[in-house]
Amino acid sequence: MKIIIVGCGKVGMTITEQLSNEGHDLAVIDLNNGVIHDATNNFDVMGVVGNGASYNVQMEAGIEEADVLIAVTASDELNLLCCLIAKKAGNCNTIARVRNPMYNKEINFIKEELGLSMIINPEYAAATEISRILRFPTAIKIDTFAKGKVELLEFIIAEGSLLHNCSLIDVAKQLKTDVLVCAVERNEEVIIPNGSFVLHQGDVISIVAPPRNSRMFFKKIGVDTHQVKNAMIVGGGTIAYYLAASLLNMGIDVKIVEKNQERCEQLSELLPKAVIIHGDATNEDVLMEEGITHCEAFVSLTGIDEGNIFLSLFARNQSKAKIVTKINRISFDDIINTFNLGSLIYPKYITAEYIVRYVRAMQNSIGSNVETLYRIIDNKVEALEFVIRENNGIVGIPLEKLNLKNNLLIACINRRGSIIAPNGQTEIKVGDTVIIVTTQKGLQDIKDILKE
Repeated sequence: MKIIIVGCGKVGMTITEQLSNEGHDLAVIDLNNGVIHDATNNFDVMGVVGNGASYNVQMEAGIEEADVLIAVTASDELNLLCCLIAKKAGNCNTIARVRNPMYNKEINFIKEELGLSMIINPEYAAATEISRILRFPTAIKIDTFAKGKVELLEFIIAEGSLLHNCSLIDVAKQLKTDVLVCAVERNEEVIIPNGSFVLHQGDVISIVAPPRNSRMFFKKIGVDTHQVKNAMIVGGGTIAYYLAASLLNMGIDVKIVEKNQERCEQLSELLPKAVIIHGDATNEDVLMEEGITHCEAFVSLTGIDEGNIFLSLFARNQSKAKIVTKINRISFDDIINTFNLGSLIYPKYITAEYIVRYVRAMQNSIGSNVETLYRIIDNKVEALEFVIRENNGIVGIPLEKLNLKNNLLIACINRRGSIIAPNGQTEIKVGDTVIIVTTQKGLQDIKDILKE
């Protein structure tokens, strides 16, 4: 597809990289000549230097032939204007990044009145993911499918766990819980396991199951599944505001440490039930005085990645809290993963997931489209949910007779709200949503699960 991306910041570059890898015809627009130069050097894209809200600049980028325009500049209003002009000039689909909490309650009105295909708020999406983790702190990461009826949980097998040295067949027999281990990371290698695969302590494993089944599974292996009772958040930015509001609604006590006096006053008005502390969290005395040793969750959300990393390391040494670390810019993933920073949150990747999912769904709006897309285990594995809209060659055939690609697992089927753990005799039917977990990247349609 022909796609135009306006804004080449962190999010814009991440989207450009992922859509370029999927083979789309891309044009990028930015006022900064340097970032356009970087984009055209690193990816197979056309670059245009200029204001993305300019009709002439959009025409130069090829808006008349474009299928989608994605506006992710630093300004909400500029993004909306870019989309409005694109609708008039090219009549294409439009996606805008809108971050200001002021607009959050008006999103549906803005989307409808401006004819936008999608509005994405990276900070709100990141806060939603963090609150999901704090509801179930054992997990490193939690994603949901089938409108919340199925969860994909990622966690580390602890030292001394019942799962250590158990094959997946033995786990199923002994625990008698209906969960599916769909991916395992061991020593940087990712495996889509079969029944004979033996688990070891230290493995990062991903399981797929309805929430009730996953909780029963954790209970049987002796792992606590209760949500945290309190959380300390360092940094009072937009993510912190959305997160605190969500946690307070869940009945979790919230304390925010923020060094800007004016922002503290704003947060006190916006979040009257939260405790707002004016202080510099890089001073360990401040954190000790505010009770870091007793908090059940510690979330570092400052604007400086290095600061977040050091804060999380300090919290890990001083408490038994569930730790969540926001990373915006640093790309040294291999080094970061050695620090044991708890759950890592990358707002730019969350945003890119939403947009890539929408683009894939657009390509297959008639047949089987991607309803949900998540990247797990450091983006090495994709978990996708396809909607089966027509009889397309795999419907009505037992799964054991399908010639599936390697390193691919049919993890779950949602049939009109009933969750099915598939076996070899299970058949996919029209109307199902099917969850696929695979190391194969870029699946566009359910038929792509088959070998050619």
